[in-house]
Amino acid sequence: MRKLKNILLSILLLSTVGFLGSCSLPGLASGNNKDTISIAGGSTSEIQILANIVSGMIEHYTDKNTVIINNLATTTVIHQSMLNGDTSISAARYTGTDLTGTLQLPPEKEPEKAFDIVKKEFQSRYHQTWFPSYGFANTYAFMVTQETAEKYNLKTVSDLKAVADQLTAGADTSWIDRQGDGYKGFVQEYGFDFKRVFPMQIGLVYDAVAVGKMDVVLGYSTDGRIGSYNLVMLEDDRKFFPPYDASIVTTDAILKENPELKDILSKLSGKISTEQMQELNFQADNDLMEPATVAENFLRDNHYFETDQGEN
Repeated sequence: MRKLKNILLSILLLSTVGFLGSCSLPGLASGNNKDTISIAGGSTSEIQILANIVSGMIEHYTDKNTVIINNLATTTVIHQSMLNGDTSISAARYTGTDLTGTLQLPPEKEPEKAFDIVKKEFQSRYHQTWFPSYGFANTYAFMVTQETAEKYNLKTVSDLKAVADQLTAGADTSWIDRQGDGYKGFVQEYGFDFKRVFPMQIGLVYDAVAVGKMDVVLGYSTDGRIGSYNLVMLEDDRKFFPPYDASIVTTDAILKENPELKDILSKLSGKISTEQMQELNFQADNDLMEPATVAENFLRDNHYFETDQGEN
């Protein structure tokens, strides 16, 4: 049984990642607390849902309390919170993001190879453990409305080449500046550019394309708003984007202090498909259900992934 309900904290990030690098954020619960385990959440529904799923599993199987630190806006901030000791578990890390961003390594197109690289490098550099993927990849995907897809006969990203100079595009600000699999690399790989590219907060791109403010946007493949807005995802036919399989990452220290966590968190490996994650995100983003409620319902429906089906 869960000992306590999750404590949901919202953090106003004061300035830059440089601030995080120099000290711990005030007010964050330490992952070293013997009674409480701190989990890094994020600013997206997906990460917040997964953080609550991880929290629910820990509180179901142990007598530990958990605290979720939400609104950590980027992977860099989440990573730094773990290095600082402010958090001990990251509920959602994506192989492609950490491979090219955190580790500053070349993109790797094969999912298994990408996972092996981040697992090895995080262990040697940061003394952190990557768990096998939840079972889904939240990759970048260019998307358009049904009307735009039909108007220009768009099915793949390459199909955009003939009309890209007529189209405005919206993309996550961090992607535009990314090396390797970012905007510059995309233009080189596909050989075309858009009429204009607008940097946007990732949560706004779906609304922007749905209401016609943008012609094409770069979003996340598991976002629930793809379904609610009936958007068309274009196939990355040149396989430009590396795999973004989602995994739990923990510090080695928290596993040493709580060895039972390894088996508990491993129960989630391979248990959430892309379609399931889209549905969970849809419940939060379209139905406006709280991420904590989405997670709790999911865990109850799946009996907290007991070893044997139906076991209590």
